Amino acid sequence: MAGHSKWANIQHRKGRQDAVRSKLFSKLSKEITVAAKMGDPDPEKNPRLRLAVREAKTNSVPKDVIERAIKKSESGNFDNFEEIRYEGYGTGGVAIIVECLTDNRNRTASIVRSVFTKFGGSLAETGAVSFMFERKGLILYSETVISVDEFMELIIEAGGEDLDSDSGDYLVYCDPSELHKVEKSLELKLGQSKNSKLIWKPTTVTSLDLDGAKTFFKLISALEDDDDVQSVTSNVEISEEIFDQLG
Repeated sequence: MAGHSKWANIQHRKGRQDAVRSKLFSKLSKEITVAAKMGDPDPEKNPRLRLAVREAKTNSVPKDVIERAIKKSESGNFDNFEEIRYEGYGTGGVAIIVECLTDNRNRTASIVRSVFTKFGGSLAETGAVSFMFERKGLILYSETVISVDEFMELIIEAGGEDLDSDSGDYLVYCDPSELHKVEKSLELKLGQSKNSKLIWKPTTVTSLDLDGAKTFFKLISALEDDDDVQSVTSNVEISEEIFDQLG
C-alpha cells in the first residue's frame, strides 16, 4: 500500500503500537504454522515457510516463537485452515485485496463484508479488482553504497525486473517464481536484504482527499484488526499534504 510506512507512524502516534505488534506476531505465527503444515517443516525445503520465517524475523518475532509456530504444525489444530482472498472497493473506489487464513469461511466472510459496509465500501466478486494488481516478488533494501544505476544493473543481472524507492527504502521487484534466486544473487553483492516477500503491486492508483483518506484508514485498520485477516493491500495513493493532516 502506498504510504504504508507513514500509516505505521500514524498508528504509533495514536498509541496503538503495542496492540498492533501483538496482533502482527499472532498473524505471522499462524502463517508459519500453516506454511509448515502444508509443506516441509524445514524452511530451506519449503519456499513459503522460508518467506514466512523471513517476514517474522524482519518484524522482530523472537526465535523461540518462530520455532514454536513450526512445531505447532505437527498438531491437528491447523488441518481445517484454508486460504481465502476477498476483493472489494473502499471509499472513493479504492481497490482492496484482503487475504485470510481461516477455519470458518462463513465467519470470515461475514466479518469482512460487515467491515466494508460499515466504512462505505463493498465486496466484489473474485477477480473484480485483482486485475488492477500484479503478483510480484519484493526485495527490500534500506540503504546501499552504490548508485541507483549500478543497483539497477545488479538487479537485471540477477533476473529482477524493476527498482523503486519509498521513504529511503529501495524496492526491488521480480517474478514471484524468481524471488529466492534474485534475492540470493543480490545478497552476494549487497549483503542481506531487509526483507523479501510476495506482494500485490498496483498497476493503477486511486487518490483520496482528506475525508476519504480518514474513512479509508478506518476501513483498513478494522480489517487488519481481525484475526482471520493476514494481509490487506490497496491501490490508494495519499499525498504528503494529506498524510501530514492525518497525523
